[in-house]
Amino acid sequence: MSVSYFVRYDIAVGDLDAFLRRYREVHVPVVARWPGLRRMTMHTPLAWQDPVPVNRGKAVLMAQLEFDSEEAMNKAFASRERAEAREDFKRFMTFEGTVTHQAMKSEEVWP
Repeated sequence: MSVSYFVRYDIAVGDLDAFLRRYREVHVPVVARWPGLRRMTMHTPLAWQDPVPVNRGKAVLMAQLEFDSEEAMNKAFASRERAEAREDFKRFMTFEGTVTHQAMKSEEVWP
């Protein structure tokens, strides 16, 4: 069983393209040094069409960090590299909104 750690940015920022570029070019390399991190994926909004009325999310970024186990994830959280990522977060451009963190276990159910 693998686990994923999601960081969801429901924010408003003056220049979203600049925010995402800085995240990709500066923050991702910092996070990529976390011990035990298997993969990191950036999810960004897509203008999609759905004929069914749904409650659309407002996230501008969702980062997904994958680990082989809960133990590997917890070891990464306790690392110096994670502390460096938290320091880098303090240097993000000013934004309004919320950033939420959630860890989840993964279960492939199809195919």
